[in-house]
Amino acid sequence: MKLYTSIPKELKPYFNIELEKYRTENISGNLFNAWNHLERAHIIGQKYPYAHTLVHWKMLKFGFKIKSGKEIFGQIPRLILGGVKSFVGKIPIGNPGGANVPPLKSFPIEKELQDIFTNAGV
Repeated sequence: MKLYTSIPKELKPYFNIELEKYRTENISGNLFNAWNHLERAHIIGQKYPYAHTLVHWKMLKFGFKIKSGKEIFGQIPRLILGGVKSFVGKIPIGNPGGANVPPLKSFPIEKELQDIFTNAGV
């Protein structure tokens, strides 16, 4: 069994770019775009416990910001279990991480994100 730990250095810049875009859009009040960047960061970082947990923490805080009980209560188990599932390599590939999708369902990965994984060699 492969145990995942930290995000590879080749992938980390892409993850950080999505988090920075999230921050910028969130501050600007562009909540739809902000959420989209959080979902992208989730897909990029979901194999790696710290990155995965960090995104769910940001999603939980976003749920409070938009006053969404569904998002808040949906993020709590994801926040608790997401990093553990990453550590043991049991994540649903391509899942965007929000409470609006089943937590264990895999999704197709859009071409732009597939290219990021290819460029990073992961």
